[in-house]
Amino acid sequence: MGYWVRLCWSVLYFSLISLSSAIVDNDNDDYEVPIPSTLDGPFKPVTVPLDQTFRGNAMDLPHTDPLLQTTAQGFQPQQISLSLSSSHHSVYISWITGEFQIGDNIEPLDPERVATVVRYGRFRRSMSHRATGYSLVYSQLHPFEGLQNYTSGIIHHVRLTGLRPNTLYQYECGDPSLSAMSDVHYFRTMPVSGPKSYPNRIAVVGDLGLTYNTTSTFDHITSNHPDLILLVGDVTYADLYLTNGTGADCYSCAFPDTPIHETYQPRWDYWGRYMQPLISSVPIMVIEGDHDIEPQAENQTFVAYSSRFAFPSEESGSTSTLYYSFKAGGIHFIMLGSYTSYDKSGDQYKWLERDLASVDREVTPWLVATWHAPWYSTYKAHYREAECMRVEMEDLLYKYGVDIVFNGHVNAYERTNRVYNYTLDPCGPVYITVGDGGNREKMATTHADEPGECPEPSTTPDDFLGGFCTFNFTSGPAAGNFCWDRQPDYSAFRESSFGHGILEVYLIFLSPLFTPFLWTEIVKTVLIPSCYKFNSYCIHIRATCQQKTRIE
Repeated sequence: MGYWVRLCWSVLYFSLISLSSAIVDNDNDDYEVPIPSTLDGPFKPVTVPLDQTFRGNAMDLPHTDPLLQTTAQGFQPQQISLSLSSSHHSVYISWITGEFQIGDNIEPLDPERVATVVRYGRFRRSMSHRATGYSLVYSQLHPFEGLQNYTSGIIHHVRLTGLRPNTLYQYECGDPSLSAMSDVHYFRTMPVSGPKSYPNRIAVVGDLGLTYNTTSTFDHITSNHPDLILLVGDVTYADLYLTNGTGADCYSCAFPDTPIHETYQPRWDYWGRYMQPLISSVPIMVIEGDHDIEPQAENQTFVAYSSRFAFPSEESGSTSTLYYSFKAGGIHFIMLGSYTSYDKSGDQYKWLERDLASVDREVTPWLVATWHAPWYSTYKAHYREAECMRVEMEDLLYKYGVDIVFNGHVNAYERTNRVYNYTLDPCGPVYITVGDGGNREKMATTHADEPGECPEPSTTPDDFLGGFCTFNFTSGPAAGNFCWDRQPDYSAFRESSFGHGILEVYLIFLSPLFTPFLWTEIVKTVLIPSCYKFNSYCIHIRATCQQKTRIE
């Protein structure tokens, strides 16, 4: 028997979206349709032209929208979310009590005023278990006259341990002594780690924000009933606002004279309220993006990101919230930081080397990595911006056989062929850019290989990412140049659109009966399947597989 992974990318136009998928019975009317694998490739590069008749609605939801308001009274919990620990035995429950404050003279709430308690138990049994955790308050401070400071409500994190795998639990959180408990919520633990055990569906999304496009993505993810959500950076785009709540699509364009890059922290609270119906029951694992840096006084960065989410950093041997790992059934996920040191002498690289060396591919055959800024993107926006990180880390990921890489940052969709050092390689990962979840920056539409669009090398590096590493190619069709003159061979598919991905893992018995799947395209919804299966020849090659499908 073997396993295959299908990645379905759902492209969203406007806020109207419909996608239906179903498992079709194996009957005599079915017929076999080969599903492309990387051994059938490399695929001929495809570019879907920008459809000029469609205009994504990238305007932010206003703070007056009822979906961004809270119904919590006093110290009742709000912004409840769920995240995984490093294995199926444990999860984190997070929430906020009390209201944020913003202004010149603000006094932070005292976390000691409210207890941090979760009551929980298996579904349809009593919630007889009790766990406590820790709480904190953070501030976003701007040391300039006229700018408004911010202090959060009380943020609570509780780790539940000793859980059974693949089991439905119910819980409530809050402070029972104040009669300030939440409604009852439900979650299912991940399956036990093993080569025959996988979550059914994993939603993958990047650069989400809180726009009308975001609501389409949110609704579509919810309708797909995922077991897990990966958010590959750029959570709220609060940094596209002044501290008084005035926003813009381009901060530096709209506010060129501001003394410091400001941020409007209530956007984080609005995002948490909007997302609660989904992420209070489905675990969300987040990695940081550049819009989450939010520098403030005393050179502090990523304060909101690091405070609001719980991360399995300590359990996975990391000393930072900016990089960590976890398991979900037979998949080992590595979450890397694009915006912290990644050089070979740094803590992140050394941690990554230890983590990769510890992975047992007999237990977790699949190895998936995620970080924000892509190494392989052919769009002009952010072209080769993360080259320094690639130079430092690519050999290590290749050595240990990473299967798939998810990135964000570029506000479009792109999937590569298997690639290593810009060369087609059957043992390289497939890189998938998903930086188009709905953010207000609008879509990336121009490619660096189009005539006259190749950027100057000196303009491409991001200083935060490590300086200048982007030199001309030394081999291949683009040798001597900084850009290709056509879509590169390593780019399999690219399209400017908003959407998200669904990663599915199935068990396949090597017999005439294969696991089938039916998909239907409705209202400009595009489903792009890729199929891979374990092959011992190369630790991360996937052999050809087929599925039976009935087309109706």
